[in-house]
Amino acid sequence: MPLKKTRRTKAGNWYLRGSVAGVSIYESTGTSDAARAEAIRIRRESEILDRSAYGKAATLTFAEAALDYMRAGGESRYLAKILQHFGPDKLLAEIDNPALNDAAEAIYPTAAPATINRQLIVPVSAVVNLAAESGLTHYRKFRRRKGDRIRTRWLTPEEAEALLTAAAELQPHILPAIAFMLGAGCRAGEALSVTVARFYPATGEAHLPDTKNGHARMIRMPERARDLALARPLPETGAICRTPKGKAYKLNTGSGGQLAAAFAEAVIAAGLDRHDVTPHTLRHTWATWYYAQTKDFGGLLDLGGWQKSDMAQRYRKIAPADLGRRLLAHGWDFRTLGERIRPPSQDGTAAAPAPVLQVIK
Repeated sequence: MPLKKTRRTKAGNWYLRGSVAGVSIYESTGTSDAARAEAIRIRRESEILDRSAYGKAATLTFAEAALDYMRAGGESRYLAKILQHFGPDKLLAEIDNPALNDAAEAIYPTAAPATINRQLIVPVSAVVNLAAESGLTHYRKFRRRKGDRIRTRWLTPEEAEALLTAAAELQPHILPAIAFMLGAGCRAGEALSVTVARFYPATGEAHLPDTKNGHARMIRMPERARDLALARPLPETGAICRTPKGKAYKLNTGSGGQLAAAFAEAVIAAGLDRHDVTPHTLRHTWATWYYAQTKDFGGLLDLGGWQKSDMAQRYRKIAPADLGRRLLAHGWDFRTLGERIRPPSQDGTAAAPAPVLQVIK
């Protein structure tokens, strides 16, 4: 029998109830409007008849396939915008490269190729290929957008000062981590792993026994970065970088994401784009700053911990000619690391921090 509209209360939503082509239905239309509910009833009945005549593979919508994907534990982070664009009736079989080109223009008109790949191409591919595993469609390889996937965004001295001021006021506990990333080129996870026992304030050095590439290295910081690392009292033992509650961060593969929320708050307060400036941007910044002042490519490789030179090569060409001078104006001097570090005071503590840190509470 055809589907009929019914509702539980006089002003409630309409439900569809009945049996079409052997399929029993009892589901809400999601609306209390009679005309809209009738249109949904007609469309739903047509869908069931089409599926009965042509099979699920021919009539499966992208929305249905996406729901199956999410129920199977798939990542849903970027699917909302995609589902809104394609709507409830877009067939999975109609999702092809031209359809994705249209979606990219509609959803991400100004996005970089890497963003389109990550937030559109990858999730759509995952949905389609999961359906293919069930025999409901065929595997498809969608064209990725071409572009430079390696980010070289770095902060100007002025942007860095704004970030430091914001962090000092809003999230002072991340200042030591910023010191190791911005002043020594550490990756975020490496910064979180620096311990009191392996940090040498008198020379601005720290030893990293565990790094991303598996090779231990000694990092060296200019005086300004050393002062940032000492902006808060060092713990007696263990990791230097701590949570707001004073606990060491739990380290695991890819450690560093623990800083993301606090870092993003400081980035926004500094007037920067939180999607454009991440903790890893500080490593890019250090490389750009270091080479701009020293022209020491060997030092860049050694201190930055790169096994190959191709990534480090990028930082030899992107800095303006006046960057070194502007860095000096803000107190950043990478030219003779280790020789320009102030000795600690006679009681064994470090000298007073730079003025920006006076606002720390």
